[in-house]
Amino acid sequence: MVKVEARNLTFYYAKTPAIKSISLAVEQNSVLALIGPSGCGKSTFLRCINRMNDIIPDTSHEGDLLIDGESIFQKKYDVTGLRRRVGMVFQKSNPFPKSIYDNIAYGLKINGVGNRYEIESIVEQSLKSTALWDEVKDRLHDSALGLSGGQQQRLCIARTIAVQPEVILMDEPASALDPISTQKIEELIQDLKERFTIIIVTHNMQQAARVSDYTAFFYMGDLIEMNRTEKMFTRPDVEMTENYITGKFG
Repeated sequence: MVKVEARNLTFYYAKTPAIKSISLAVEQNSVLALIGPSGCGKSTFLRCINRMNDIIPDTSHEGDLLIDGESIFQKKYDVTGLRRRVGMVFQKSNPFPKSIYDNIAYGLKINGVGNRYEIESIVEQSLKSTALWDEVKDRLHDSALGLSGGQQQRLCIARTIAVQPEVILMDEPASALDPISTQKIEELIQDLKERFTIIIVTHNMQQAARVSDYTAFFYMGDLIEMNRTEKMFTRPDVEMTENYITGKFG
């Protein structure tokens, strides 16, 4: 079942296209990795999916983007509801300057969850889902800013999944982390795809090969190739893809 689909999507900053006529489909409960050089449109495409680009002045689009077959660019589309359905994890961990507990509880409360016992249960489950519970269960009311970088990023993922989105967008979530923390994030992605559809931007070819089911290669705003990850990394259809993956340019 297709969860996210782009149809000839072009996105402009002023009159300059950042992505051009992108068409691709993302299967539900799969991981799609977006690869390509810096400035090739990966993050722009990612931010189109939850319409975060809307906040940037003088932008426009052509084409369409659908979730569950419904266009997210309809005039009366509920953008707030969209951002509940499509969570985002950024390159730099951004915990709120609150306690570990309140980082997760905050999103639940603004989404109408008022029962304290339900909140406590969801906080615990979210932390367990991100393998953080055993590390923080005795200091839930300490500041989240006291956590290590890897722990902060897993907390941000826990905060994202607590409100039960359907799609999780990750923009280089492990690029600032040490190898052990990176491994934990990668293992987490594999666990989370059982419940969520995940789209991840990464510059790390090995990471894309390890965590994703499908890979899409962007270059200069164009989608050069999208395929099953195993095929992309062993016998891509396009020579440019092979040249990029093998480090001949990039």
